[in-house]
Amino acid sequence: MRHMSPSTAELLRSVDPADLGSRVRAARVAKGWTQTDLAGEEISVGYVSRIESGSRRPNLKVLSYLAGRLATPVEQLLRGVSTSEYDEIRLGLDYAELALESGEALDAERQAREHLTRAENASVPELLERGRYLLARSLEALGDLDGAIIELERLVETATGLTAIRGGIALCRCYRETGDLALAVEAGERIESKISDWGLGQTDEAVQLTATVAAAYMERGDLHRAARICSDAVRRAEDLSTARARAGAYWNASIVQAKKGDVQAALPLASRALALLSEGQDGRNLARMRVQLGELQLQFDPPEIAGAFENLARARDELAATSASEVDRAHNEVALAQAHLLAGDALLAIETSANAQAMAGDRAHQVHAAAIVVRGQALAALGRAEDAHASYRESRARADQRRC
Repeated sequence: MRHMSPSTAELLRSVDPADLGSRVRAARVAKGWTQTDLAGEEISVGYVSRIESGSRRPNLKVLSYLAGRLATPVEQLLRGVSTSEYDEIRLGLDYAELALESGEALDAERQAREHLTRAENASVPELLERGRYLLARSLEALGDLDGAIIELERLVETATGLTAIRGGIALCRCYRETGDLALAVEAGERIESKISDWGLGQTDEAVQLTATVAAAYMERGDLHRAARICSDAVRRAEDLSTARARAGAYWNASIVQAKKGDVQAALPLASRALALLSEGQDGRNLARMRVQLGELQLQFDPPEIAGAFENLARARDELAATSASEVDRAHNEVALAQAHLLAGDALLAIETSANAQAMAGDRAHQVHAAAIVVRGQALAALGRAEDAHASYRESRARADQRRC
């Protein structure tokens, strides 16, 4: 028997016997052989039959024998693709992820879709899950929240472990952005209920999911529950002692305090999150944190307009160079519009709020409504009362669309 490499041994232990059996059968039928032909002189026809039906998992010696007779690599029977094709799909997904994190969402979407299709055709579960996640993130970055939700719903239905948690974070976030707050909470809590079974309660991703669920509760108006969840997330993040987990927990705790009107308590938490994110390479969340800090600076009495402009301008550049979504960029434009209004430039505030509306699209009701409110405030500042009232009515209609 040939030497069993660790990767081959793991594949043999983890492969679904039904999948392996169907691949053996397909390779046999492609050669025009019967089960007797495949069995040869080494194993029984009955054993071949049980392998093909998925009722028996062969050892490596038997699988190597069958692979030799079929002139098919062992790895191809285990994975459904040849080693070279597997590596090609994996490399293609690497390129998709690189494009996504570099702010090239269109290229990321193309690469992810192409290699997801290849992974589906080859029935390679781990690459299929990764491809679906990258495609969803690419669609989210392009502003196609409905498309992203469809892919993420498929992902979390079958995925487990870290893949499921990451998919749950993105799904919860997309539901929240489209105004489906009940679904956001439900999706996040459904995955949270499984995390302990997976043994992943003490991971960055688990803390991030908790913080994302808290944000959904906050948008629903349940600030006290959101605050309790954030407090727990901060405690768990401190135990983990990783910058990313702590930054996420501080960030969401800051947002809750700001929503409660306690800007003085929110600002130190936001500053701590920003400092932690600056230590790492999480460009997207660093930029989003700058947006949050800029918004807090605008809420001071008097507002710190110059500091807010600095943070929001940097965030605009950083968001454009990362995997940030159109919704992320729209949030920043709304904050910039508010800054222009506070600085006395109502016309530029109207122009910037229009940019935010265009970026938000029709499905991101939350940020779209916020942009309309700023536009209304700017119109009122210009003495255009009738137009301002029309904006407020439009904003109310948007708010009604996102209630759940």
